[in-house]
Formats: sequence, structure tokens, C-alpha cells
Amino acid sequence: MPVPKKRRSKSKKRMKTARWKIVVPNLRPCPECNALGRPHFVCSVCGFYKGRPVILTSSASNNAPSNDLAASE
Repeated sequence: MPVPKKRRSKSKKRMKTARWKIVVPNLRPCPECNALGRPHFVCSVCGFYKGRPVILTSSASNNAPSNDLAASE
């Protein structure tokens, strides 16, 4: 089993652990319902993606235009 050839100094160890950080997720408002969500993902509140209903949700069924995609699900 491989082992390190040299000991890692305190400064090198601390520089490595200093790169760990919490990443804040990018959020954008949905153009249909203005709920915050991830970009390039279906809105979890209304079910719209790129202006079209992709998944049928309870709030989307109230205001969604009827088309083949929403009616099939």
C-alpha cells in the first residue's frame, strides 16, 4: 500500500484545508410563479421549464394552458 514519502508540514496541511468552503447555490426566480429555484431545472412549485408545463403539479393544473404535454401526464 502506498505511503507518503515526506511528512506534510503544518502550513501545507492548513493551506489544503483552507480550500474547504460552503458553496451558496445559484438561485433564480421562476418566470411563471417567481419562486426561487435552480437554473436549468424544472420549477418545483409550478412545474414549468422554458415557458412550458413539463410536470403537472397542483398549482400548475389551475393556470396551465391545455396542450398535449400537460394532458398526457
